[in-house]
Amino acid sequence: MIRYILILGFCFTGTLAFAQKSTVKEVKDPLIDSLIARRIALNKGVTKDGTPLVVYGYRVQIFFGPNRNDAYQEQARFKSLYPEYNTYISYTQPNYRVKIGDFRTRMEAQKMLTELRTVFPTLFIFNERINPSN
Repeated sequence: MIRYILILGFCFTGTLAFAQKSTVKEVKDPLIDSLIARRIALNKGVTKDGTPLVVYGYRVQIFFGPNRNDAYQEQARFKSLYPEYNTYISYTQPNYRVKIGDFRTRMEAQKMLTELRTVFPTLFIFNERINPSN
């Protein structure tokens, strides 16, 4: 009985010792590397030629109303208080909107909204396309 166990043991260890060795060849489309490079560039906020890329973020709306002059007055008032922030005026019939900032996170926009609450009574945060900072 012990003989058979030993013989079987040697047979199995012998087959394990002569196992085949193989190599793995990686086959992939060359476009994968270019897509990875493009994704990295998009995360940096620039395109292939180095021009800034428009990304999504947040802006704070400080004015909403039908009067164009009022919209420009509110923009000028904000610029006199905070010259370092960009302002944007848009028109969607029949109202003008004045929005400020290019905030990457909602937390940054909320901080600005809290700071402006005493000066501008009607404020809202919008998620939209922004210009990334340099």
